[in-house]
Amino acid sequence: MGDRIAIHPVNPQPRMIARAVDAVQRGALLVAPSDAGYLLLWAVDALKAEERVQRMRGLDSKHPFTLLCASLSEMGRLAKLDDAAFRIVKPLIPGPFTFILPVSSELPRRFKQAKRKVIGCRIPDSSVLLALIRDCGTPLLSTSIEFDEDSPDRQDPEDVADRVLRDVDLMLDAGECAAGPTSVVDLSGDVPCVVRQGAVPVVF
Repeated sequence: MGDRIAIHPVNPQPRMIARAVDAVQRGALLVAPSDAGYLLLWAVDALKAEERVQRMRGLDSKHPFTLLCASLSEMGRLAKLDDAAFRIVKPLIPGPFTFILPVSSELPRRFKQAKRKVIGCRIPDSSVLLALIRDCGTPLLSTSIEFDEDSPDRQDPEDVADRVLRDVDLMLDAGECAAGPTSVVDLSGDVPCVVRQGAVPVVF
């Protein structure tokens, strides 16, 4: 059973963020609030945490997880943002939008070894997540929490705790957060494409 700690959704307490950073750096699997429901998140090199996510979600090793970034410059180091993509991304960040982009030469080695050509990135509009990513000093991997079709939404911390607390190491509880999912925009080809309209639709 993971620990569950309360954190302020707008002004997260530094000591709580520090505790979460320490957990991430030790390879822990966390649950945290975002602008599109609560998420599972872990360090890029935390392979055991990722394997736990794969078992929880019934996913194979090739499933593409999303990289959470703290800034556009950080996203630009991991993915290629040409002028056309930049004009689409800029007004939508931070926000509940995931962008599929061509990978850059600075992508972490484990993704290069997997010969990834595109990567999903996003900059969440969440004080808790942004503080955590910034203090970790590196992007984090994430995925949504899976519920059955008729189960409660993943924005309620009580429902989330009932669903996953026994399978994670730490939950940052900021109360009810915004609903998901994110809208997904594919910017990896010649023509931008909205793959999924989320709770906040995207138009460009």
